[in-house]
Amino acid sequence: MSSIKETVKASLVGSKDDSQLSHQAQANFLRHAEKDEQTGELYMSEDSFIEAIAPKQEDYHKIKREQYGILFQVADRRRAGRLSLSDWATFENLLAKPDAEYEIAFRLFDVEGTGAVNFDNFQKLYNLSKSADSIPFDWNSEWASLYTGRTKTRHDMTYPQFAQMLRGLQGERIRQAFHLMDKDGDGYIEPEDFQRIILETSKHKLSDYLLDNLPSLCNISAGSKISYATVRAFQNIMREMDMIDLIVREATKKSDDGKITRTDFLNEAARITRFSLFTPMEADILFHFAGLDAPSGRLAQKDFAKVIDSSWRTSFAVAGQAISSASGAAHKAAEKTKSLLHSVLESAHHFALGSIAGAFGAFMVYPIDLVKTRMQNQRSNRPGERLYNNSIDCFRKVIRNEGFLGLYSGVLPQLIGVAPEKAIKLTVNDLVRGHFTNKENGKIWYPYEILAGGTAGGCQVIFTNPLEIVKIRLQVQGEIAKTLDGAPRRSALWIVKNLGLVGLYKGASACLLRDVPFSAIYFPTYAHLKSDLFGETPTQKLGIVQLLTAGAIAGMPAAYLTTPCDVIKTRLQVEARKGDTKYTGLRHCAQTILREEGFKAFFKGGPARIIRSSPQFGFTLAAYELLQGWLPMPGSHEEITPAGQIEPGVGLQGAKAPLPYLRSRNALKLIMDLDVNFGRIKIPQSQSWPSFLQNSKQ
Repeated sequence: MSSIKETVKASLVGSKDDSQLSHQAQANFLRHAEKDEQTGELYMSEDSFIEAIAPKQEDYHKIKREQYGILFQVADRRRAGRLSLSDWATFENLLAKPDAEYEIAFRLFDVEGTGAVNFDNFQKLYNLSKSADSIPFDWNSEWASLYTGRTKTRHDMTYPQFAQMLRGLQGERIRQAFHLMDKDGDGYIEPEDFQRIILETSKHKLSDYLLDNLPSLCNISAGSKISYATVRAFQNIMREMDMIDLIVREATKKSDDGKITRTDFLNEAARITRFSLFTPMEADILFHFAGLDAPSGRLAQKDFAKVIDSSWRTSFAVAGQAISSASGAAHKAAEKTKSLLHSVLESAHHFALGSIAGAFGAFMVYPIDLVKTRMQNQRSNRPGERLYNNSIDCFRKVIRNEGFLGLYSGVLPQLIGVAPEKAIKLTVNDLVRGHFTNKENGKIWYPYEILAGGTAGGCQVIFTNPLEIVKIRLQVQGEIAKTLDGAPRRSALWIVKNLGLVGLYKGASACLLRDVPFSAIYFPTYAHLKSDLFGETPTQKLGIVQLLTAGAIAGMPAAYLTTPCDVIKTRLQVEARKGDTKYTGLRHCAQTILREEGFKAFFKGGPARIIRSSPQFGFTLAAYELLQGWLPMPGSHEEITPAGQIEPGVGLQGAKAPLPYLRSRNALKLIMDLDVNFGRIKIPQSQSWPSFLQNSKQ
């Protein structure tokens, strides 16, 4: 029951992945567990453990999926070769700790479970993972002895000592490797030697783009070799990837074109950081790699993403360099056709979702719309001639005279017409907004937001005007039937035939006058409420309540400020009764209302319009965004660029994988600082971790 409550709460108010660990642990265990045929006991083998902890849909091009098997030795605390539900729950509880990555690595090497890492066991495990041709590491060096003691005075490492040793291990490995490669002792190595060092020590943390271009680092200086200072600067860049991403994001936000220079980066770094200042060489290295494909010196977030995001990779599909020019042209034509088809399908997808969302929003508030229309059509100021005193009085009399279903008079054509109307509005707004949005930083100039909304409002009139005139005449004929004996009730089809094509667009100018400013106010307000008030980001989605609230608030000023236009439109579209003034046009209608009824008449039904339009667009926009999440456009999860590269997005993206997987991945990255091949040697199922160490060669 509590799980259901939490799920409902998350869908309503949004969630950042605050899951119930015990429930998840049990569900995940049961999903992957095997059954012992003899005892009937459920358990996890190493293979089923990998299935549970390493989702198949994740990208493992940096860390081999089978390497997650070494974490099985951490989870198998009883050294039974299999995991019970209790073992699994304990491991998931370990993953929930804030320092889980370091503690997992520590428990892997604390093979005896004493709470300390024995140096001999640690060195055995280290030697098992190394290949014969890997760069050697001296565990008797001055640096290593500070953590483990010298040969005759070795001591065990506690958890804090071990974690701190891992923290600095990669830097020491690079230092020792540089010293071995620097055979002349002049402080310089060849670019190929530098590439080998980084591939053996840091391959699991860097993007393919960066790894492929490592030798080009020699080009930042006058010579053809790479100095130790350059290597250290490169290492510092690797350690500060997250900080670099933050600085780039903030700096590009302040740039008009979403691009920054080296000076912009250093200035923003000075504002954000206090002690982690970047040296000139470090800035040069960052801009060197980020600017290989953009030598102008002004770089966007996507340029830095190829450097700082380890998930950036070159697609395996890019193998067409040897294709002949004829087949290459055919391929380009096919890609162009595919792109055009995708755009058409994407527009159709938006249109379909907008239709459903629009019909839902209109149905939810239709009774309020009916009350609003009847109030606006009431022309007399004399109390004895007025049918309704106010909106509430109108609501009561409709139910008393026409029944509850009277509140839904004309709802069918409304639902039929509102579907394409709202679909056009939402689709056009998305298309125009997307066209003017800066692709590099995701920003859009505020006047363009207004233009997108106004264009959407103008386009919808194609469907809005016929819909409105039919709906309004259906809505008011109920009150005509009560005031005039024998007044016939007309169907929507009769009204359409009687009006004709030209008549269906009567009052279109007033409709434009209302819908263009309404959408121009509504859509920018809605977008800014979501981002500025409720804090929506690419990684933080809003719940239903937040979306409804943003939509409702945005609809209030848009609805009320355009009420005069709506009153004029209603008067022009309603069939004049005997004795009523007949309006000849937009200006004549406005002047007559002002002269005969006063300025306040322009805001008749204003409160009802706010009460109707505000929640209607809240329901519509909330439904539209939820439908986009529930029914996404097929193939929209990744972006294929013309160059054939799969880019995860602009800048570092918030990880969407389950937290246990992310913790496990980060723990493996720490362990692989020892050696990138760590965990590739599979432990025989019949042996436990300690016994395997005892049987292995020294």
